[in-house]
Amino acid sequence: MNNHNQLEKIAGRHGESFYILHEENYLKNIIDLKSAFNKYFDKVIIGYSYKTNYIPRLCRIAKENGVYAEVVSEMELDLALKLGYEYKDIIFNGPFKKEADLEKTLLRNSIVNLDSFYELDIIKKIVARHPNKNFKVGLRINMSLIDQNGNSSIQNGLNIGRFGFDSSKNGPMPTYTTAESHYELGESKDQLIVDLAFKDTSGVSVIKRYEFSRNDYLIKVSYLIDNQSQSVWEGNFSGKIVRDNSNDPSQQSSMGMQSFLGMALSSAEKPYEKYSFDDMAEESINEKIKGGWVSFIQHYFLSAWVPDSEVTHTYQSKVRNGMYLMGFISPATVVDAGSNGEITASLYLGPKIIERLEEIAPNLDLTVDFGWLFFIATPLFLLLDFFFGLVQNWGVAIILVTLVVKALFFKLSAASYRSMANMRRVAPKLKTLKEQHGDDRQKMSQAMMELYKKEKINPLGGCLPILVQMPVFIALYWVLLESVQLRHAPFMFWITDMSVKDPLFILPILMGISMFIQMQLNPAPPDPMQAKIMKIMPIMMTVFFLWFPAGLVLYWLVNNILSISQQWVITRQIEKANA
Repeated sequence: MNNHNQLEKIAGRHGESFYILHEENYLKNIIDLKSAFNKYFDKVIIGYSYKTNYIPRLCRIAKENGVYAEVVSEMELDLALKLGYEYKDIIFNGPFKKEADLEKTLLRNSIVNLDSFYELDIIKKIVARHPNKNFKVGLRINMSLIDQNGNSSIQNGLNIGRFGFDSSKNGPMPTYTTAESHYELGESKDQLIVDLAFKDTSGVSVIKRYEFSRNDYLIKVSYLIDNQSQSVWEGNFSGKIVRDNSNDPSQQSSMGMQSFLGMALSSAEKPYEKYSFDDMAEESINEKIKGGWVSFIQHYFLSAWVPDSEVTHTYQSKVRNGMYLMGFISPATVVDAGSNGEITASLYLGPKIIERLEEIAPNLDLTVDFGWLFFIATPLFLLLDFFFGLVQNWGVAIILVTLVVKALFFKLSAASYRSMANMRRVAPKLKTLKEQHGDDRQKMSQAMMELYKKEKINPLGGCLPILVQMPVFIALYWVLLESVQLRHAPFMFWITDMSVKDPLFILPILMGISMFIQMQLNPAPPDPMQAKIMKIMPIMMTVFFLWFPAGLVLYWLVNNILSISQQWVITRQIEKANA
């Protein structure tokens, strides 16, 4: 009986759909997986993910062979316990863990993997409540530097020159070895050095050294060359950043302005030159620059190579097989026979934190791209950072910045609102004029101008102050959009991350309501079509803001509330004076 007939027979007996489990192959996969990791690591924990398939038979085989249960919900946890798992053999994973579930599993000695800074804050609370208890906590990290096509996104090597090891033109690619299979930055240390060693047949030894520092995203990369051969050694250090043109994984799907995605290059003449994927596809870069740096930039993060600032390097770009490459090549390093040499560059892989980037290289802080209004945005960011230092809450800091900005433009806004209030006051007279002149636009315009002159009203008085304030509002938009400090930063209640949309859409709805109220305080446009547009504007803006990061919506909502308060007071004053 062939396989197809077997399937038909099973389907006829048990119905559809069904699983076919080859227990021997399943068990062999478990054994092979354990064996592969045990070759390199003394202690390995392998978990079976219940969310992939929680058929009890599969889970039971995994348990019988020492595989932990990896669960993401209370239902999966209950299943693991029913199958005979103890809490100590359960890994609690998933992005939506409740504080009560975290505490329960930790106290029962389960392993908990943290998925966010928000969960880390919860862990801190639990530890404070149980100071004498040791918990098993892991971090969920996705840090592969190899893409789906097998390309490394960050590359470096001695791949140029007559004896450059990492070039296939100079023979087989080198195989570096390490003294240890596992490296860990101990609690008492602030620096970790990882050495990769290689020696060729001629007597040239190379140590590729990576230096990591605690609480820092800067990696020092060095090549230490020991030339014990009979001839001169020569090679060039190169550093590259490679990426496909896929979307920014950290970018929000808001309908507003998007942060830059692409490569950037810095020189004395052009401190911050951006290159989109289209730019790189159209024209390759080949420039000699003293010092400088090259980086790949996305919403909150960047990777950047920073070579020796005192040396002139060649910066190049190319597009190959759908991959976009930009990097540098340093001048040749020559090491005489019997001598030693060293080549060094720095690699930054981390968030766009202005203070740290300023320290690393000139103009690297410009990758925190506040746009063409940076001269306004930068002081606003410093003010935001100052307030956070006082209140330790980015949401409250945004509110305080909004208050300061509103205070600075108080008189200007007041002038605008007075103009609007006066326009509202004469609205009945404008309606009468429209009835008198009908569709004669010329006479209507003349009559309106005479009315404005008589009532001492500037029809543009409500618009000009707003136009003056717009650059500040736009600059603040970019500050809130670009500030990595808002990522995973909670505000209060349901807002646990200021950098993503409001999960309950409460802030956008409140913003829409505030806009509707504000519209009611403004004079109705004389044009019926304009009036209709103004009526639906709050609805349109609410939909627009649904996908905005919560921090931006909070700023807009607070600004609207302050504007409504100021405008209401001024309108009442004018109405009372003319009663």
